[in-house]
Amino acid sequence: MSFSKEEYKQRLLKVQSLMREKKIDLIISHDTNNMNYLTGYDAWSFYYAQCVLVHVDSKEPICFVRDQDAGGAYIKTYLNKDNIIVYDEDYIHTWPKHPYDYLTKVIEEKKWDKLSIGVEMDAHYFTAFCYEKIKQGLPNANIIDSDRLVNWARLIKSNAEINYMKSAALISQKGMQTAMEVIKPGTRQCDAVGEIQKSLFYGTEEFGGEYSSIATLLPTGKGTSASHLTATQDKFVEGEATIIELSGVYKRYHAPMARTILLGKPDQLKIDTMNKTIEALQAGIDATKPGNTANDVAQAFWKILDKYGIEKKSRTGYSIGIGYPPDWGEHTLNIYKGDMTVLEPNVCFHMIAVMQFGDWGVEASEAIRVTDKGCELFCNFPKELHIKNY
Repeated sequence: MSFSKEEYKQRLLKVQSLMREKKIDLIISHDTNNMNYLTGYDAWSFYYAQCVLVHVDSKEPICFVRDQDAGGAYIKTYLNKDNIIVYDEDYIHTWPKHPYDYLTKVIEEKKWDKLSIGVEMDAHYFTAFCYEKIKQGLPNANIIDSDRLVNWARLIKSNAEINYMKSAALISQKGMQTAMEVIKPGTRQCDAVGEIQKSLFYGTEEFGGEYSSIATLLPTGKGTSASHLTATQDKFVEGEATIIELSGVYKRYHAPMARTILLGKPDQLKIDTMNKTIEALQAGIDATKPGNTANDVAQAFWKILDKYGIEKKSRTGYSIGIGYPPDWGEHTLNIYKGDMTVLEPNVCFHMIAVMQFGDWGVEASEAIRVTDKGCELFCNFPKELHIKNY
């Protein structure tokens, strides 16, 4: 259990308050991150059906997992054993039979089958089959989209969560320093990532690392003009740039960071573009303060890009915290024009300044925390284009 029982109880109360506002009596939360947030459950079992049930008046959530994973639920969650409900192997890959056939029976037995039930329609791993089983098994319920209700409850972090993210940031810094050391002409990308991953898992003497919800991203050469590319067995080439995007992880909390390295002689165009990118990133950071909106941060960022005539269509940030594959974003706040979410202390987001120009690009990013008077960066690592001249 990563947090005190009191913290988990406060999270439950926050979610139940939002449920009352939206007139939802019961939530079926399939999102792996939300399951962790509500109960502490943490296992690589999200590839098959599992969820947390939250009744608007319950004192504890219910964790619904495969029988094989019950031990993990007993160990990792704060829940009483009565609130850990398991299904057996008869429901595993025996279509049309499905674990949610049993889930709907549980809901019916608790006489919750005629309630207004919120489901996470766009959550990872919540399949169309899960949804159909809920509709078929609960014909008298009012099934609605919970509209990321639990995700939004996670937006403002507790101080304990912030401390975990600070620990993750120290690991991120070690991983990035390793990247700067091992990326060299003639070295295979996969060998470099092997060293980076080793560093991220080793962490610090005080804080060991964990697997990240996103693989270390390593676009190189022409690949820097694309997004979300991973390492290959190709070798790094002198004269080419490489973007490294990674995150240290501590107790499932992330603090992502991206930087760009250039192998060989200084390239003034890349240096100038990197400096403009950092200027835009810093403008967004400077606009990050309580009372401002995500839109305010985005407008400050794009104002610099407009000054230099740089076009960027993608969003430039999103909220972060708990992360499981395939994403470390929370799917709530976006740093993008028009997002009027008001920033409050302990809102955290990853702000990404990536500029792509056909066959090359540069990138820098920061994990940012809103404070009482402004903001702070989780990581402390130079943003400038890192040049290794041979």
